Amino acid sequence: MFGKKECVAMLLAGGQGSRLYALTRKTAKPAVAFGGKYRIIDFPLSNCINSGIDSVGVLTQYQPLELNDYIGNGLPWDLDRIYGGVKILPPYQGHDGADWYRGTANAIYQNMEFIEQYDPEYVLILSGDHIYQMDYAAMLDYHKEKGAACTIAVLEVPLSEASRFGIMSAYDDGTIYKFTEKPKNPDSTKASMGIYIFTKDKLFDYLRADAENPDSSYDFGKNIIPDMLAAGEKMMAYPFKGYWKDVGTIASLWEANMDLLGEKPVLSLANQNWRIYSRHMASAPQFIGLNAQVENSSIAEGCVVEGTVIHSVLGRGVKVARGAVVADSVLLANVTVEEGAKVEYSILAENVNVGKGAVVGSNADRGAGITLIGRDYAVAPNETVKPGAMLEKK
Repeated sequence: MFGKKECVAMLLAGGQGSRLYALTRKTAKPAVAFGGKYRIIDFPLSNCINSGIDSVGVLTQYQPLELNDYIGNGLPWDLDRIYGGVKILPPYQGHDGADWYRGTANAIYQNMEFIEQYDPEYVLILSGDHIYQMDYAAMLDYHKEKGAACTIAVLEVPLSEASRFGIMSAYDDGTIYKFTEKPKNPDSTKASMGIYIFTKDKLFDYLRADAENPDSSYDFGKNIIPDMLAAGEKMMAYPFKGYWKDVGTIASLWEANMDLLGEKPVLSLANQNWRIYSRHMASAPQFIGLNAQVENSSIAEGCVVEGTVIHSVLGRGVKVARGAVVADSVLLANVTVEEGAKVEYSILAENVNVGKGAVVGSNADRGAGITLIGRDYAVAPNETVKPGAMLEKK
């Protein structure tokens, strides 16, 4: 045992992210780039350190190499601690053999010894694939004030969208009396954000019982939360009113990037008191050419823009040549758009090359969907990539 920490965070980062298609073919969803200079996992990690939580276990499983390399020793988030800090927790072989994480609850169950090292009173469970800024310390204070066994962060959503979420029904004082996973006829608009604080001893009791149940899905939403409610445990809904988005689809990832733009962006990362930290490559400053046109866009370091960029987010090292147009698009690191090419309503992954005169996507045909091109793909000169197409290198 290392000594006592009041709260330890466990960050679930092993999901496959299949609905992001080419973007997650060879990398875990939390490692996907966002906003020109960030990765998705930067948000929960930054929230932790900004909230005073400096002991974080990151549970990885699917395609973890890029994510592991990115997190490294945790230095960019001030989580390079001798005692505490950030630790990567992949599945491992114990005395009873090797076992993949079979669900979110099972992932935590397999790492109870890691948690016990710090003898915490509370455990914070997080997802690694949401974009938001949140003070977990305020949520922990709420949990302690209410004397809860479990506190679940909830966000008010339109009734028309409630069937997409796990829905909490709660009394006026916040006490949860019902939980329904993706209900067909929701009777509440309090959507679970997948952020939980548990009193550790209670959590461990239910994890052990769940592990012994052969019929369980070993999942917090399907098993642990319903089991605790059925047993009459005190469970509280913590209301969150800020920006939060699950970027698990191409459309939601594009929307979240666009939310960074405008005179009054829906998602502002300019708060110096709540910074989002990330690991940066050493790049030259951005260069905007003499005849370039840039409107309402976010341009990362290392970019060279000599063409037109409108309402778009450009990652590190992107090049937009003279006569090229990029509009309403997200270009990840080191994309090149050659002379006369046009990219509209698209997401282009790392190292994509769009040849001279090529056309990718279309604002005129948004009904076809967002065009997606996977990393290292080369669009031939004068080629037309149909709106909504999803291409990746073989």
